Amino acid sequence: MRTKLMLVIGLVASLGMVNAEARDAFAETKIESQRLNDSVYMLTGMGGNIGVSAGDDGILIIDDQFAPLADKIAKAIGNISSNKMKYVVNTHYHGDHTGSNAYFSEIQDTTIFAHHNVRTRLQADKEVKPAALPVVTFAEGITLHFNGETIKVTHLPAGHTDSDSVIWFEKANVLHAGDLFFQGRFPYIDLDGGGTVDGYIKNVRSLIAMLNEDTQIIPGHGKLATKADYQSALDMIVETAAYIKTKKDQGVSLGDLISSGLDDKWKAWSWQFINEEKWISTLYNGQ
Repeated sequence: MRTKLMLVIGLVASLGMVNAEARDAFAETKIESQRLNDSVYMLTGMGGNIGVSAGDDGILIIDDQFAPLADKIAKAIGNISSNKMKYVVNTHYHGDHTGSNAYFSEIQDTTIFAHHNVRTRLQADKEVKPAALPVVTFAEGITLHFNGETIKVTHLPAGHTDSDSVIWFEKANVLHAGDLFFQGRFPYIDLDGGGTVDGYIKNVRSLIAMLNEDTQIIPGHGKLATKADYQSALDMIVETAAYIKTKKDQGVSLGDLISSGLDDKWKAWSWQFINEEKWISTLYNGQ
């Protein structure tokens, strides 16, 4: 799919390489583990951040990055716990979050959970193996009672894509927000994948309302975050979206808005995949 290829190219480009060197990038990638409480962990590498629940009941992971990283991810999980891998939960369908689905399904014999649209979109991609498809799908959500935790998986209306779910570890007070949170960066709102600017904002507002100051947030991309970090991201999106909408309603063209740019205070939010130009284009075309 174009979206999956764009994500790979963007991530590779962010490391200063051309696409032909992607395999070297994966070879050099290290999977780092961060413990959040007795049973919940966050893994980082290349692609979407991975959440892990590890305990006597086994292992559940949230997202699994790119296929070439599957072995490394499995080894990092093995360093956390030797118990059996049981479940994978996908926050949405993008390849940097679902790329290792087939590995964990075939090699680790895990069950994959996701919203209906994750399966539908992956199934439409001829490059995706049948083993990578979620086998348990839901419309609104599902609750897992696992490793002494109540793990609530909730589908939200179209925002980042039309397949977004977030995962709440009730006891640990940890939220995995998927790509409804890019920590310190302009977010990617996949307009071709059913995402909407207004929906993204509404979803983030609803999520922030359920958090407290002690909540630990695993963003889709970026460092472990707090409610205050999430609020800063929301403030940026709301202010820049309002500015672009006002200018668009006044008849200012997309090209002129890209030329003039945003306020300098937003420069630090730009990154290789979603730079200022792409963010302005998303806001202009998405509202």
